Amino acid sequence: MSEQDPCGRDPHKGGAKLDDGKVKVNLMLMDFSLALMEVAKVTTHGADKYCASGWVDVPDGTERYADAKARHMLKGYTATYDESGLAHAAMEAWNCLAVLELKLREKEPKS
Repeated sequence: MSEQDPCGRDPHKGGAKLDDGKVKVNLMLMDFSLALMEVAKVTTHGADKYCASGWVDVPDGTERYADAKARHMLKGYTATYDESGLAHAAMEAWNCLAVLELKLREKEPKS
């Protein structure tokens, strides 16, 4: 599929922008800004407690983060926040993202 201007403009004329069909990342950021900020707080907490991006190298990470996600989901039914003051739902979301990221990285071709 070739890149196109959503208004049908010639790409070689003024005002053209070849972004038709591209992922609308800003829409996600705007629509979920509060939730994403809470997940960012979980990321910061983890980086301060351990080290930045150290989660990537945890052995059996996919399974361990899936377990952590389930624990936070279960705890979220009885308490909104954990002992760190972070929302269980945000921690559940972070662990879900960690599992997804690790699975996607497994699929990436090695260079």
